[in-house]
Amino acid sequence: MSNRLLQLARSATPPGAPALVVNDWPDDGSRPDPAAPLPSAVRLITLTGAAGNRLTRWLRRQARPVRVLLALRRAGVRRHDLAAVYLPLNLFNLTTWAVLRAFLRRPVTVDVLERHDAAQFVRGRLTPYFIRHRWSSFLTGHLADRIIAISETLGHHLARRGRPVLVVPPQVDCAQYTNPAPPPLAGGLRLLYAGSPGPKDLLAVILDGIRQLPEPERLRVQLVIAGVSRDQAAALPQVRAADLEAVADQVTFLGRVPRDRVLAELRQAHFSVLVRPEAGYAQAGFPSKVPESLAAGCPVLLNHTSDLARYIHDGREGIVLAGSTTEAVRYGLQRALALDDAQWRRMSQAARARALDFDYRSWTSVVSSFVADGTVDRSAAPGRSANAASSSALSR
Repeated sequence: MSNRLLQLARSATPPGAPALVVNDWPDDGSRPDPAAPLPSAVRLITLTGAAGNRLTRWLRRQARPVRVLLALRRAGVRRHDLAAVYLPLNLFNLTTWAVLRAFLRRPVTVDVLERHDAAQFVRGRLTPYFIRHRWSSFLTGHLADRIIAISETLGHHLARRGRPVLVVPPQVDCAQYTNPAPPPLAGGLRLLYAGSPGPKDLLAVILDGIRQLPEPERLRVQLVIAGVSRDQAAALPQVRAADLEAVADQVTFLGRVPRDRVLAELRQAHFSVLVRPEAGYAQAGFPSKVPESLAAGCPVLLNHTSDLARYIHDGREGIVLAGSTTEAVRYGLQRALALDDAQWRRMSQAARARALDFDYRSWTSVVSSFVADGTVDRSAAPGRSANAASSSALSR
């Protein structure tokens, strides 16, 4: 989410103009490093305040738009200094819309990254998070001046409400990534999964695909998992203890690690792996780990969901699986094991070339125009994403 916010802020800001990001302190116990450099065009205002008890946190959430206005006033930012307001869906509610619209009098753009299904949750439609998500989506469709959606499926769904919708996939800063440097394939295939597995990412299918490889091939595979520990993976409903034990020598769990470590692991991996079910929520979203892998020159081994077929072509930017089954994963791994270093380098180069379609610089013209005045410069949309941008600006 933080990377999405940063890159969209950068792409929504015309060259020579600053982007102002106002955000709460992180709620994970960390604090922003004041010495950490920010992009030159980005100014950060961090709202302060103790975490407190549950009631205090709830009150602070309800008062967020007022706290934002006060922070802007203290920073000397006035209404006429702003061209537009951008919010992620999880911060958009009736109070926020009313306060910001009334006091700033600027168009409000809401960024929508997903559409949850009731089947994702144990309590289904009675799950509080699911109710809040659908309520925010409803309000967005009726109140937001403009909507940015992360995928074509989501964009078409939101456009039914008659609001201007622009599809913008996950963005990256390609300049952040260094050249890939994995070991030679003769020494084995190095894979990386980075994220929080669950119903959305089928980690158990990946593990079972490795387990079902013939032993000589299985011994040549090493999978690094960043994001969860072994104990956390074992607690997942779909992961069987027998599968973890069978591939114990092939799998390394890093647990939760900083983003810099993930980028370092990408640099050492031959492929990143991602298997998702062909369900509604997977089609509506777009995995941000795919553009990051491409920018690192790490081809992807995945099945097509969402808009991935636009960007990932079998044998070029990655290996496309026939589905989300164990057998599809096993066959995909065997194809990866059959590659030589020259073939892999060609795929790595194609991956980095494709990543330019996700670089925030490629989106500056189209996103800044859309956020500021609701128009879409179709000729400015990058590469194969042009179709997404133009076809999803469905109403003005």
